[in-house]
Amino acid sequence: MGASDKDTREEVLQAWYMDDSDEDQRLPHHKDPKEFVSLDQLSELGVLSWRLDADNYETDEELKKIREDRGYSYMDFCEVCPEKLPNYEEKIKNFFEEHLHTDEEIRYCVAGSGYFDIRDRNDKWIRVWLKKGGMIVLPAGCYHRFTLDADNYIKAMRLFVGDPVWTPFNRPHDHLPARKEYVQGFLQKEAGNRPIDATA
Repeated sequence: MGASDKDTREEVLQAWYMDDSDEDQRLPHHKDPKEFVSLDQLSELGVLSWRLDADNYETDEELKKIREDRGYSYMDFCEVCPEKLPNYEEKIKNFFEEHLHTDEEIRYCVAGSGYFDIRDRNDKWIRVWLKKGGMIVLPAGCYHRFTLDADNYIKAMRLFVGDPVWTPFNRPHDHLPARKEYVQGFLQKEAGNRPIDATA
């Protein structure tokens, strides 16, 4: 693969399997040795990603096209840091509770960085590091959580189809239709080829 073939998304999005340490959630939590996860592997779990021009988001034609194609009519910004977010400690604790939503979670990092953790097919944690210029879509029904990294700052654009609903459903909420659809659409997709350990 030549340098020109490099996926530029990898400069703003990186993913790896997490260790089991209960140290500060804002640390990278790499396994030893490190075990990286490709963006293709993330897409197999329904996670979509783009690299965009965060310095020109107001005029970015690519962002405009994504919003039109996917029906993201609503947009706002969320700044997560001790100085800007009311009830910061409580909010960060809530973000890091494992949960799902009944709609996609779309986040476009325009400044700073943070970690989105998602579960793989065997219920292991994958940590996705989203940096400035990275945009990520977590599918409806996907268990996940969020934390800042050690820099303690992210400014993210939040996108939504129609009126935003930010309701988190903390695990377990396996009975929800969105969860069942996610499991059938992504986690059981290759059940014939891969063992799925439901007890993990």
